Amino acid sequence: MKISRLRVRRDFLFVAQGRKAVRSSVVVQAREGHCPPDEIRAGFTATRKIGNAVVRNRAKRRLKEAARLLLPLHGQAGTDYVFIARVTTGAKAWTRLLDDVQSALQTLARPASGDKND
Repeated sequence: MKISRLRVRRDFLFVAQGRKAVRSSVVVQAREGHCPPDEIRAGFTATRKIGNAVVRNRAKRRLKEAARLLLPLHGQAGTDYVFIARVTTGAKAWTRLLDDVQSALQTLARPASGDKND
């Protein structure tokens, strides 16, 4: 299964209309539709309110590594994911951050009850 990056704003906006899972250190959005069926695409973002460029870049690096480790195990093929950093993302203990990302991915992997967004 191939994992590639989301880089275009239009793709981020498309995924934002899908489902999301909120955890203390990360928000994960997911949506099927634009991604090839044998591929997972992931995007990463951090807003200015979580800190300066150093803090935002550290948070995104941590999210990228967590996604690299966990998407092959818990991600669904044919799905786009967007990982949004929160204020605690940069300082959270690594194992706790992994737990949050894994929990969010598992929640998004379950079929939504009555959700007909697509």
